[in-house]
Amino acid sequence: MTRLPRWADLILTPLISLTLAFAISALVILAIGQDPWAALKTMVTGAVGSSYGWGYTLYYATNFIFTGLAVAVAAHAGLFNIGAEGQATLGGLGVALVCLALPWPHWALALPAAMLGGALFGAAWALIPAWLQAKRGSHVVITTIMFNFIAAALLNWVLVNVLRPPGSQDPATANFPAGTLLPTLSDMAGAIGVQWGKATPANVSFLIAIAACLLVWLLIWRTPLGYEIRAFGKSERAARYAGISPVRITVVAMLISGALAGLMAVNNVMGEAGRLVLNNVEGAGFIGIAVALMGRNHPLGIFLAALLFGFLYQGGAELALFSNIPRELITVIQALVILFTGALDNMVRMLIAPLFPGEG
Repeated sequence: MTRLPRWADLILTPLISLTLAFAISALVILAIGQDPWAALKTMVTGAVGSSYGWGYTLYYATNFIFTGLAVAVAAHAGLFNIGAEGQATLGGLGVALVCLALPWPHWALALPAAMLGGALFGAAWALIPAWLQAKRGSHVVITTIMFNFIAAALLNWVLVNVLRPPGSQDPATANFPAGTLLPTLSDMAGAIGVQWGKATPANVSFLIAIAACLLVWLLIWRTPLGYEIRAFGKSERAARYAGISPVRITVVAMLISGALAGLMAVNNVMGEAGRLVLNNVEGAGFIGIAVALMGRNHPLGIFLAALLFGFLYQGGAELALFSNIPRELITVIQALVILFTGALDNMVRMLIAPLFPGEG
């Protein structure tokens, strides 16, 4: 891989990748007879031009922070966890079971229990692929992909046959008790006398996601376990020589990864929908892969990348509503960002490497 100064790898490469992605997106918009500048203004205004737009941008970003952190923790151990989608799906089931178990009197009591439920179910869904990788050599990429589909089918069966309220035709649980309703960021701002946003889904989970970023940073770079995870990810042979158990690190890293993915359900299941529905994850587990790649598997980078993809999601929705640009093109723009910040990342490094001849 082309070597660059650390600041160039962390800042310059992603900026150039984004510039190339948006430049090609502009050409595509021009090719269908639309104005790319007007499209950009619509996206910016819709995503960050009002407290309403910010509310949705932060809501999407919260999901991507959790799944991005999940992918990053596994990546530091040399594991490519593509199963965050399925782990978040089962995390939603854990959150729903906790919320429906008791007539919770207040969200402050329900939230820690729901977080525990989501994390445990997400971790449990990552445990089997981790064990298969560690003990049987089954590649975690293959098993986690398979488990995404199994999770979707399992949730479908549970919602239709077990948790669906009597007489309902909707494959979803009953509404959660009123005491589980999480305060939105608008509610929290109003509590201190600030009018910010109305009817937006961003909630206290965003603050939990920020705390998760800090805790993951502490884990990976300030604890012995984090050192073992990074050492194992850099060289399994060297880690074995140092007495680090590959089985233990593989399982522990995947459990933490699955737990982080499962925590996403606190935002979208408990905080936004107030019940568990089919396809509640909506691809956030896969977007988490791009977020982790773009953020260089660092919590700060993941936070910033999640904000970008939150902007793309909300801005893209506004663009589809208030312009003649088809919704499919929004997906193309998102795909180009993923392509350049992920798959073509090293190509960008090669383009700018001549600017730093002393680093080769």
